[in-house]
Amino acid sequence: MLNITENTINNFVNMDEFKAFRLLRKTRIKRLPLILITLFLMAIFLCLFLPWTQNVNAKGYVTTILPEQRPQAIQAIIPGRLEKWYVREGDFVEQGDTIVFLSEIKSEYFDPNLIARTAEQVEAKSQSIESYAQKVTALENQYVALEKSLELKREQIKNKIQQARNKIAIDSTDLVAFEINLKVAENQLSRTKELYDKGLKTLTELQEKELKKQEASAKVTVQQNKLLNQRNELLNLRIELPATEREYADKLAKSQSEQQSAVSAKLESIAATSKLQNQLSNYSERQKFYYITAPQSGYVTKAIKKGIGETIKEGADVATIMPARYDLAIEIYLKPQDLPLMKIDNPVQLRFDGWPAIVISGWPASSTGVFTGRIAIIDRFISDNGYYRMLISPDPTERAWPDLRVGAGARAFILLNDVPIWYEIWRQLNGFPPDFYSKEQREATELKRKAPLRSVK
Repeated sequence: MLNITENTINNFVNMDEFKAFRLLRKTRIKRLPLILITLFLMAIFLCLFLPWTQNVNAKGYVTTILPEQRPQAIQAIIPGRLEKWYVREGDFVEQGDTIVFLSEIKSEYFDPNLIARTAEQVEAKSQSIESYAQKVTALENQYVALEKSLELKREQIKNKIQQARNKIAIDSTDLVAFEINLKVAENQLSRTKELYDKGLKTLTELQEKELKKQEASAKVTVQQNKLLNQRNELLNLRIELPATEREYADKLAKSQSEQQSAVSAKLESIAATSKLQNQLSNYSERQKFYYITAPQSGYVTKAIKKGIGETIKEGADVATIMPARYDLAIEIYLKPQDLPLMKIDNPVQLRFDGWPAIVISGWPASSTGVFTGRIAIIDRFISDNGYYRMLISPDPTERAWPDLRVGAGARAFILLNDVPIWYEIWRQLNGFPPDFYSKEQREATELKRKAPLRSVK
């Protein structure tokens, strides 16, 4: 068996009868499988150096690029009772078409003649405004008349004062004349008495002189009283002038107060009229909201309130509508660590649910059944789920997207830099983010670092 002799027993021993020899024969490795395995490992090793396009993939759904093109709820502006449906789910409606008719449920609006009666109140208040305006005009005329009357009264009193002064001057002159006459009479009486004592004049002549003296004295007294009365009259006229001015001032103030009261009442009527006009406009506009209309052309997708007679609250959703025309977009969410790599207008590969596709994310040219888009919007603030939202719009230079419905699922592959496969495997195993810079940028950075530094003098 060890081949140490020329004699052999191989022709006499059947090795297949021994289990040990059978096991040894089965464990022998053939050369062909070994060669195949070696070639396969070499192929895998060479594949590690093939270029691989880095990408960030995320799930999303179909939406629209503009907010007004997304599905929206049709709401009731006022509370009411649902009386009649004019459409069914799936119907196409034009902008302004009636969706639902509501009836009133608030007691203050039950009056069927509410608008007509409110209009009558507005008309009555408008007429009261005219009445107050006429009253204000009349009081203004009265005020002007009182001012003119005051001016006339003032001139009249001034004229009387001047007349009183003239009379005082005349009476003063008359008093001086009477006093002179009195002195003359007294002198004559004195001379006549001396002559009477000497017997040259009779008693009758003496008595005549005494009588003349008494008459002259009486005239002086009368004239003095008259002058005093004229002076008192002048004083009364001087007192009467401010009293008259005060009296007319009170009348003018009262007239002006009544005028301001009329103006205030007029303004209150204007305010009340404006309030009633506001109520009238509100009532008129409220009746328009009994008919809930379509805000834009589209398809009624779902009726939220269904039963006839159902009470609807203010601002409650009645139905939803999908606009007829919309620009598609894909909404996706990215991790914060991938956000710095994203730029507006970056290319994105898309796969839609329901559309068969073979996606090889590292070799986008080998993918089939995928569509191309561009990053259109990147949110500036993080969403509630801890991710950043992005919107992807169609690429006009590539083939058009299929006929999609809003809300359909999609998967996005955002293409980044080209790197070897081994590098991508190493990055994925270590959990590193994709490269921030392309190969050309990295080479430029390395050259910049190797540039000689200038000496600082």
